[in-house]
Amino acid sequence: MLDASVVQGEVTERSLAFKTEDGAELVGRLYRPERRPFAAVVLNSATGVPQTFYTHFARWLAAERRMAVLTYDYRGLGRSHAGPMRKVQADMTDWGIRDQVAARRAIRREVPGAPLWIVGHSLGAMLLPNQPELEDVVRVIGVASGMVHHNDHPWPYRAVALNFWFTLGPLATLLCGYLPGKRLRFGEDLPAGVFWQWRKWCTSRAFYDNDLGPRLPAPNWDSDAVVRLHAFADDDLIPPAQVEKLAKVYGADPVLIDPKDYDLIKVGHLGAFSRKNRAIWPILLEE
Repeated sequence: MLDASVVQGEVTERSLAFKTEDGAELVGRLYRPERRPFAAVVLNSATGVPQTFYTHFARWLAAERRMAVLTYDYRGLGRSHAGPMRKVQADMTDWGIRDQVAARRAIRREVPGAPLWIVGHSLGAMLLPNQPELEDVVRVIGVASGMVHHNDHPWPYRAVALNFWFTLGPLATLLCGYLPGKRLRFGEDLPAGVFWQWRKWCTSRAFYDNDLGPRLPAPNWDSDAVVRLHAFADDDLIPPAQVEKLAKVYGADPVLIDPKDYDLIKVGHLGAFSRKNRAIWPILLEE
């Protein structure tokens, strides 16, 4: 299902709706360059971050790097949300497996034959090794993606995380039937199932191991894709050591970026896609 195209300079944008294998309807936005795309890119969002957050980066990829880019919202979030949040049935496994696989299928249909790239922000690259249908992926660009336990955060942010996981988050989710992220200033509202599974993983040294099974396959990265996982020196949410932990699953070496090297004040966990930090955008694409 498509809406009317919108032209932004040399980039054409249009809405794209598609369904997951289990029937959830997701809504994305496809950015296409004027000329034949050099590559097709799926941009997998971080937890609780709407696709609109990545608009400027997607337009840059299309206009400056001649790539067709699909941004989208996971089920129950942003443009993929309809109805009361407390009624949304979704967890992290749905977002990180089924929704991401559906997005790749969608862009394959829209841009057949183009080399397939994945840009994954946080959750967006965390569960790729657990997914099927990766044979035609040629590049993986992870941004601030890793496996973190609440004690891995540096102080004083660790105090914020402990309060979120053990007091504020559980109480608010139990009272509301979903995590009221906007009111708590922790990002977007999240379905209860997403919050509880996210909490389970981030408060266990085993991380997701206890959930491995039919719904969440064990990681098995067997791909010839070029993989670069970027860690940021000032990221308190996913510190570089936790990016390195995920990099071992991929059999790759993490790439450490210090914002000071690019005369940037702060990048942290979310800032890599901000226009004020666009100096690092070309770095993310390097092999």
